[in-house]
Amino acid sequence: MPQKSLTDSAPESATARTTPPAASPKRWWILAVVALAQLMVVLDATIVNIALPSAQADLHFSDGDRQWIVTAYALAFASLLLLGGRTADLFGRKPAFLVGIVGFAAASALGGAANGFGMLVAARALQGVFGALLAPAALSLLNTTFTDVRERARAFSVYGAIAGAGGAVGLLLGGILTDALDWRWTLYVNVVIAVAAFAGGWLLLSNRRDATTAKLDVPGTILVAGGLFSVVYGFSNAETHDWGSPLTWGFLIAGAVLLAAFAWWQTRAAHPLLPLRILLDRNRGASFLAVLISGAGMFGVFLFLTYYLQLHLGFSPTKTGVAFLPMVGALMVMAQLGTTVLLPRLGPKTVVPLGFAVATAGMAWLTGIGVGSSYASAVLPQLVVIGVGLGLVMPSAMQLATGGVAAEDAGVASATVNAMQQVGGSVGTALLNTLAASAATDYLAGKDPSSKLVQAQATLESYTTAFWWSAGFFAAGALITLVLHRRGVPQQDAEAAPVVHM
Repeated sequence: MPQKSLTDSAPESATARTTPPAASPKRWWILAVVALAQLMVVLDATIVNIALPSAQADLHFSDGDRQWIVTAYALAFASLLLLGGRTADLFGRKPAFLVGIVGFAAASALGGAANGFGMLVAARALQGVFGALLAPAALSLLNTTFTDVRERARAFSVYGAIAGAGGAVGLLLGGILTDALDWRWTLYVNVVIAVAAFAGGWLLLSNRRDATTAKLDVPGTILVAGGLFSVVYGFSNAETHDWGSPLTWGFLIAGAVLLAAFAWWQTRAAHPLLPLRILLDRNRGASFLAVLISGAGMFGVFLFLTYYLQLHLGFSPTKTGVAFLPMVGALMVMAQLGTTVLLPRLGPKTVVPLGFAVATAGMAWLTGIGVGSSYASAVLPQLVVIGVGLGLVMPSAMQLATGGVAAEDAGVASATVNAMQQVGGSVGTALLNTLAASAATDYLAGKDPSSKLVQAQATLESYTTAFWWSAGFFAAGALITLVLHRRGVPQQDAEAAPVVHM
C-alpha cells in the first residue's frame, strides 16, 4: 500500500488536532543545552583544520597522512548517523544525548593527549561515532520540545544559525586556541563545553521512548552505514587520488549500490530504519536537498577563502577567523528573520529559493578577488551577502525537514538532516578541490611556472574556479527548491505538532 505524506494525512483524532501539547516551562533552557551540544559537533568539522600544521609538526606525520585527521571523523560520523538517530528513538533521547556528550568529550580528551598519528586518528574516529549519536538526539530534542509554531521557528533559527555558522566559528576558535595556547586545545575545548551541556541535559531533560513498539532494522543499518561510508570514503579519495582510481570510483559505485539496496529494503522491512513516509513529503524532501546543497557549497567559502586570506593577504589564523565573523552575524540575523517572519508569511517556495539566489550572487561576486585586492572591498561585502543567503536557507530547511514528523521518528529524521549536511560537505570538498587543482594546472600550461606572479595568478584561478562552482551549486539549489517546494505556507507544524515529553 502506498504511504501517504505526513502533511496529507488526517489527524488521528479531533483532540490531537485541537488540543496542542503543553509547552515545557524549561524549553528555553533546553534550547541552550541543545545549542551547546550542536556547537560542539559543528565546531569539530573545522576547528581542527587550522591546528593541523601545528599537530603535524608536533607528531611528525606526513602530508599524505594529514587528510586522515579530517576523514576519520567524517567517515564515522556520516556512516553511523541514521543508526544514532534510531537509537535515540528506540532507547530514549536523554540517554542518547548524555552518552553522546560523554563519549565525545572523552574522545576529544584522548585526541588532545595523542602522542602519535595513530592515536589522534583513532580519537577523531571515536569523536565521529559519538557525534553520530549526539547530533540527531540534540535535534530531535529540539523538535519534540518546541510545539508552538512561533516558538519553534525561533528555536530553529538559533539551531540553524549554529549549524550554518559553526564552521566559521570553528575557524576563529581554532585560530585563537592554536595561537594563544596549543593545537591540543582545539580538542580539549570540547571537554569544557561538554561539562556544561551534560549538566544541563542531566537536570533539564526527562526520558521517554517514543518508538516503544519498533525494533532496530539490522539489515537496513548495515546497508546504509556501508553505503554512506563508501560514498564519503570515495569522495575523500578523490582529493588524494584521481577520479580514475579504483579507490575513488570503486567505492562510489559500491556506495550507490548499497544505498539503492537500502532504499529497496525500507519498502519491505517491518520496522524500517528510515520510514519512507519521512522522505516522500515534497517540502521535506526539498529541504533535505537544500541542506545537502548548502553543505556542498559552503566549503567553497570556508576552505578556499581561508587559503586566500592566509596565503595572499597574510592573515594569521586568528585574524582569518575574525574575518568570517561578519558572515556569521549576517547569517544569524537572517536566520531569525527568515524563520519567524518570512517563512510563516511567504512559505518555503519563496524563502528558500530566494536565499539560494542571494548566496549565488554573493559567491559570484567573490570571484572578483585578485592579487592586490583588499579584504574590505573584495571579501567583506561578499561574505555578508553570502551570510544573508545562507541564513534564509539553512534554518528554514532544517525546520521544514523535521517539522510534522511523528515523535517516534524524530530521531531518524534529525539524523537524515545531519547526514545530508555531512555528505554534502564531503562531496563539495572533493569536487571543489579537484576542479580547483585542474584550473591551476590549466592556467600554468604554456607559462613560466618559476615566476612568482604566474604562480600567484594560478592559485587565484583555482580559488575563483571553486567559487564559481559553489555559485553553481547554490543556483541549482534555487531551481530545485523552487520546483519542489509547495506553494503557500506549510500547515504541518500547526496540525501535526510533535508531542512533547519533558
